[in-house]
Amino acid sequence: MTTRERLLAHVETHPGVHVNALGRELDLATGQVQYHLKRLRDGGAVVADQQYGRTHYFPPGYTDRERRTLALARRETVRELLLLLIECEESTAGDLTDELGIARSTLSYHADRLVEAELLEQRRGDHGRVRYALVEPTETLRLLEAIRPSLPDRLLDRFTRLVDDLLAG
Repeated sequence: MTTRERLLAHVETHPGVHVNALGRELDLATGQVQYHLKRLRDGGAVVADQQYGRTHYFPPGYTDRERRTLALARRETVRELLLLLIECEESTAGDLTDELGIARSTLSYHADRLVEAELLEQRRGDHGRVRYALVEPTETLRLLEAIRPSLPDRLLDRFTRLVDDLLAG
């Protein structure tokens, strides 16, 4: 299998993957990955989408909304937040931070991105408490099933959480 075929197969099985992850997971140099991705993009075999500071790669056929969801859900904290909201349908910010074991600022950061992407609704509940609910839980679950985060991505997310906890304490 050629390098280009390996990259294409990986993008097809890991929609929303970014260049650094492709290089790590396929043991390829960044320049080599970029070269072949450009050729794949030019040929219409993959779609590049700039989301949240990274370029994510997708097979053709994903909508803008699906690409945004997958790009965001590549972060472990976001994935856990989305899965929790699928389970409980709606929750307060306080309950979410307790359940996820994250700082309020971390929740706020990720929730703001999800609200901006129109994946999450934020509303005021009893006594002015912020409540969150998914806009399309069934669709979100379908997309979450399409991604499998890499070990380095999970470790980076956990390191971010650790730093967050240390700063909050």
